[in-house]
Amino acid sequence: MSSAMAGAVDLSGLKARAEAANKQTSSGGAPAAGGGGGGAYVVDATEAGFQNEVVEPSLQVPVVVELWASRYPREEQLSAELERLASTGGGAWLLARVDIDTQPRIAQAFRVQQVPMVVVLVGGQPVDAVNGAIPDDRAAEWVRSLLDALRDRMPAIAEGERRAADEAGAEPAEEPEDPRFTAAEEALEQGDYAAAESAYLGILDTEPANEQAKAALAQVRFLARAEQADPSAIERADANPDDVDAQLAAADAEMAADQVEAAFTRLVNTVARTGGDDRDRVRGHLVGLFELFPADDQRVSTARRALARALF
Repeated sequence: MSSAMAGAVDLSGLKARAEAANKQTSSGGAPAAGGGGGGAYVVDATEAGFQNEVVEPSLQVPVVVELWASRYPREEQLSAELERLASTGGGAWLLARVDIDTQPRIAQAFRVQQVPMVVVLVGGQPVDAVNGAIPDDRAAEWVRSLLDALRDRMPAIAEGERRAADEAGAEPAEEPEDPRFTAAEEALEQGDYAAAESAYLGILDTEPANEQAKAALAQVRFLARAEQADPSAIERADANPDDVDAQLAAADAEMAADQVEAAFTRLVNTVARTGGDDRDRVRGHLVGLFELFPADDQRVSTARRALARALF
């Protein structure tokens, strides 16, 4: 769901409003409304503050956006349970509540068709969504599975869990090994990229939102390509800027040589000067390279912003 939804959701308009509001505040205007009654890890998000309150924090930990409407009866039990879980979670994840009746542009950005709707933001992009209410007695299980899927990619989750455990006076439970991942990792250690890819795809067939499997799949696919990477591909690509295949091969060669920013810049520039299927192919290749790094990697954050400018 993440790739399809990320393509459909455009948060740039909210960012522009936030920047305009900040300029107004700095020149003597009224500050934007914001804040929430659920403690440090819960916020009532606003259009003007969405970038700072929701998008930026999602570079560190997942942000669960609860979209509801004041004109409809609210799922009070679910809201209260999500607030309780976030408030006692030590900052392993954040809850952003949005009344779409007072914040309609947020509803437009997420293309809300019914409420309640719960969207998970990671790295400034939606990676999961639930239309309709999560049963309040399953909310804790849902949050736990979300954190399990993202823990390896977002170190701040573990930091928050340790903080929560310290506050509760208990040690975090050690996570048991998943035999599906163990099998995939063994295949990778043996250099059997096809078997490792098949194992991770099998996990994603049953758990499409499993971020750990997505990240591992991206690693496997890149390692398979990196073995064939040819440093001379960079020179050929520089001589033929309109050759999309050459640009993709050159980006892989640069990544294999640890020239991360160069690879990102090459593909962003290629996106900017292509269109149609070529643009989609280059964008998909670039997003696949993003998945090789933690969501809070500064190089990825910078390249994502550059990609958004190239696309819009």
